[in-house]
Amino acid sequence: MTKTSLLRRSPLFLALLALPPALWAQEDPRHSEPTDLDAIVVRASPLVRTAEDLTRPVDVLAGEQLDAAKANTLGETVNKLPGVQSSYFGPGVGRPIIRGFDGARVQVLSDGLGSGDVSTVSVDHAVSIEPFLANQIEVLKGPATLLYGSGAIGGAVNVIDGRIPEAVTDQPLEGRAELRVGSVNDERTGMVRLDGTAEAGSGHLVFHFDALHRETGDFDIPGYAESEAAHGGEEHGEEDAHADEEHDGNEEEHEERGAFGVLPNSAIRTDAAGVGLSWVGERGFVGVGHSLFSTRYGVPGHAHDEGHDEQEDEGAHEEDGREGAGEGDHGEAPVRIVMDQRRNELRAGLDDLGAFQSLRVKLANTGYTHTEFEGDEVGTVFDNDSTEARVELVHQTLAGWNGALGIQWSRRKFLAIGEEAFVPGSGSRDTGVFWIGEREFGPVTAELGARHDRNRIDIQEGATGPDREFDTTSLSAALRWDLNPDLHVSLGLDRAQRSPTAEELYSNGFHVATGSVELGTPDLEVETANRVELGLHWHAGPVRVSASVYHARFDDFVYLADTGIDADGPVRLWTQGDATFEGAEGEVDWTFADNATGAWALRVFGDLVRAELDGNGTREVAVSVPHGDHTDEQVVDLSRGGYLPRIAPSRIGGELRWTSGAWRASLGAVRYARQDDVAAFETPTPGYTLVDAHLAWHLDTPGGNAWEVFLDGSNLLDEEARPHTSFLKDLSPLPGRGISFGVRAFF
Repeated sequence: MTKTSLLRRSPLFLALLALPPALWAQEDPRHSEPTDLDAIVVRASPLVRTAEDLTRPVDVLAGEQLDAAKANTLGETVNKLPGVQSSYFGPGVGRPIIRGFDGARVQVLSDGLGSGDVSTVSVDHAVSIEPFLANQIEVLKGPATLLYGSGAIGGAVNVIDGRIPEAVTDQPLEGRAELRVGSVNDERTGMVRLDGTAEAGSGHLVFHFDALHRETGDFDIPGYAESEAAHGGEEHGEEDAHADEEHDGNEEEHEERGAFGVLPNSAIRTDAAGVGLSWVGERGFVGVGHSLFSTRYGVPGHAHDEGHDEQEDEGAHEEDGREGAGEGDHGEAPVRIVMDQRRNELRAGLDDLGAFQSLRVKLANTGYTHTEFEGDEVGTVFDNDSTEARVELVHQTLAGWNGALGIQWSRRKFLAIGEEAFVPGSGSRDTGVFWIGEREFGPVTAELGARHDRNRIDIQEGATGPDREFDTTSLSAALRWDLNPDLHVSLGLDRAQRSPTAEELYSNGFHVATGSVELGTPDLEVETANRVELGLHWHAGPVRVSASVYHARFDDFVYLADTGIDADGPVRLWTQGDATFEGAEGEVDWTFADNATGAWALRVFGDLVRAELDGNGTREVAVSVPHGDHTDEQVVDLSRGGYLPRIAPSRIGGELRWTSGAWRASLGAVRYARQDDVAAFETPTPGYTLVDAHLAWHLDTPGGNAWEVFLDGSNLLDEEARPHTSFLKDLSPLPGRGISFGVRAFF
């Protein structure tokens, strides 16, 4: 059975086709208006502030900008914001990287609560948030530990999906829907969202429903899956960017370097849905919601597809929506992931409480299962059950200060089952209290904040290592000086702390998806970051300019170091060392013409980060390398200086936008520099340029309804691109040239 026939049988596809034409033809008229991102209220902060007013650096995606940026993963969706890049472990996995920080240092949130997945456990684990269903995405750059604890020491990404309504809708029934197809991976995606309001005594009942289905095949690549450097040749130069395409007649080369033109085991199938119901009154609301997220994706690079008949593989695993993901000629079983998450939430809010302006309560319980298959055999199963609660109280002005008090509590039960369960089961608890406040002193706004957390991790009986308990304290101060109504500068000072995670402490074994042995260090200490940042923002008429420079020094920075040992795969050790992060980012957006030909705007952005270990020389570390039923004790020398591994390269990008009546279009390019500031046992990564284009036509009907037809192009130069941040950079390049076509309806 083909992927197209599978899609046509899917319940979501049939439901979209069954929607009456009158429903498709209604529109929320606000969508047709350009979105002023600086004027959007940032929900990640308990204080009601816009992105323009916050003293902290934050970027927001919403409206047309979010529609143009939406991609299969959250990391890819926010990838073009200054200072933000994406991890990559095949097309099914992309987690945000903020200013060089990723994993357990970047908190991914669903409207203020953790996503509940285990995407920080390993780089092959996907984030359980579907960006196509988002209303708004907020990226907090720099430490967000005051609000969200030690897991946000590098920043936070807050996704607003509105699954639990907090206000009545403008119309009795409204929403949106989208269908799209893509060429690079034979993508078929459909989504629908409905929101409505009904009278209910002294208030209103407001409901929400959303659903998404995505199905793709293996994606096209410009040349060979395996890089020339990994194959043993020299790295590609700029003049050789497409040289591999000339080898299509060379059978010997094809056999040596594996897949060509299509990346095996890169197909995806994703289903997501959510329902919510709230009672909304004059002073507040209370609501409940349930959501599910299920995805199946292959991990490229763990099976070879060397010229066997693709028709034989098509449909071989149709239950997973995959194509061409069968076992290769080398007999290596492909690794694929089946992930399922179910989430229940309760949220409530109340305004005008005397001494307090507002109260917000959030509670979520998430059940998560992640299964790694090796061929048809189950390799490892990860189970995670988490509960998180959060209470925020915004107090009335006190001694000139507007502020908010908060308490956050979470519990997690994690279990890994299987012969290659490299992380033992554990239970963890975290309790944090915080206060954040601000006060105006003429043209200067000051912000202060403090938070204290207590974390405890208990590992399962029989595992190696002691239970651990940590106390972390974070302090923050920031100033914003409005030099005039259009220009302000900001200064931020932070002391942020992060406690080690269970994965960093207790990992001990071979992880099949990454093909490496990961070893934890049970006696890791709390890491502490001291940061200073200087920022500038100018917004006058058609020009908007923002820039920032920052310096952060870490004591006892935790990182995953390559040891140089091979034990059926590279051995990597979680260890600590003092480190320094320095960087800068900037963006200019200029509407340089608005005349009979339309409105023309130019956006230019760039960012860079440099991350180094402090000190000189080496230090000896004893490593216990597992070999079946025994371990070998080895001593390795780890650098006291040098660069940290897998740091995002510097880049510069530009985009030309045009709008005229019902039409809008853009053409953009991003140049990723060569990354040769590498750690020990790490190889440099060549630079590359990604070019994209977008075209959309918007139709508003007389009844206030709307349709939108769009055409998107990605990697239009069909360039071989290998992100330096990826563990699979030498086995899995980014997709080649792709064209997507679709239609959106707003009602």
